[in-house]
Amino acid sequence: MTATRPPQPWTAPTASDPVSASLRLPGSKSMTNRALVLSALAAGPSTLSRPLRARDTELMAAALRAMGAHVSIADDDRWLVRPHRLFGPAQVDVGQAGTIMRFVPPVAGLANGQVTLDGDPSARSRPLGPLIEALRSLGVRVDTPASGDSLPLAVMGTGRVAGGEVVIDASASSQLVSGLLLAAPRFDRGLVVRHVGPPVPSAPHLRMTVQMLRAAGAAVDDSTPDVWSVEPGPLTGRGWEIEPDLSGAVPFFAAALVTGGEVTLRGWPAGGSAQPVERLRSLLQQMGATVTLTTEGLTVRGTGQVKGLHADLSDVSELTPALTALAMLADSPSVFTGISHIRGHETNRLAALVQEFSGLGADITELADGLQIRPRPLHGGQFRTYHDHRMAHAAAVAGLVVPGIELNDVSCTSKTMPEFPALWSALVTGKS
Repeated sequence: MTATRPPQPWTAPTASDPVSASLRLPGSKSMTNRALVLSALAAGPSTLSRPLRARDTELMAAALRAMGAHVSIADDDRWLVRPHRLFGPAQVDVGQAGTIMRFVPPVAGLANGQVTLDGDPSARSRPLGPLIEALRSLGVRVDTPASGDSLPLAVMGTGRVAGGEVVIDASASSQLVSGLLLAAPRFDRGLVVRHVGPPVPSAPHLRMTVQMLRAAGAAVDDSTPDVWSVEPGPLTGRGWEIEPDLSGAVPFFAAALVTGGEVTLRGWPAGGSAQPVERLRSLLQQMGATVTLTTEGLTVRGTGQVKGLHADLSDVSELTPALTALAMLADSPSVFTGISHIRGHETNRLAALVQEFSGLGADITELADGLQIRPRPLHGGQFRTYHDHRMAHAAAVAGLVVPGIELNDVSCTSKTMPEFPALWSALVTGKS
């Protein structure tokens, strides 16, 4: 497994003036890793324009390369993928990436030989059981530790997967369904996935998976709730235009709200997006922002006054840490629900947010499926990030108005945005 980066302490900069910036952020991790998998499974070469170069995507590229695909990431703005007819044995480092640990095993079932997966120690607690059982029900041999539902694991590929129908409880993560769907066109009989259980979280990510499968030539029927049917057939190599990462942009938009400034994310697609931009627009507007989409990009303006928010965030749970930081600085209480599943993300995000913000003087309570925040003055202090990039983003937002928030490690932002500390400091100081 790759060595983890040494801790990088960082004091979140405080804004003395409203922020004003127009910036282009790296590409979407979710789109980049889906495009990499679909390209490796395609019948011809593909290119990815403006992909995200970060730890999660480099590890995905390395995983597919280890199994036999040609993946060139030498050019930051244009990656090339040439598929391999038959994947081979490999050792895969997933790091902390949920996309790798859930997207690669179904692909590994198509390999001719053993593909082993392991990652950072914290990755071994992330839920994989439903995916493992689904693959076994399709005839794929998956060997796991005694617990049977976590890393490390070994997929004993035979070069083909029969396909058919699986029933799965994907209430822990939409990635459990997406991983199966992405590989399904290469299964002999395709695949029907039926979800049984509490609602699948992060529904926009499932819609992204279906949209990208169709763009690659797959026939997908998602007309029945909680059922996805993928016909067998070749995937087409193509050019993928990777959108800027909406989740990564949220802390920057939050800075506009907190400081009464303006932030424009350039390069936002004007003709529709695979990401939940309308949902984000609604949430930010409810918290006091003005959000507009023009030919220049997606712009958020704030007044310096943040409104409390009562919202079900089940479909956009990745936004929880940054929105929690905003709620700390609001003029009224907030309640976030529908996010019990983020206890199984890079860290237990609910517990971590309560622990660290309480240490700064916050009145924040963990609920069965969310958080309750009652704003009151915060003070500086130590803030642990738990190797979680979203925790670092939350601390940075609070630090805009609370001097002396000292992160024990900001290097965790390299997971999806290695440039974050420099971009954030430039945003706050106005110096690029």
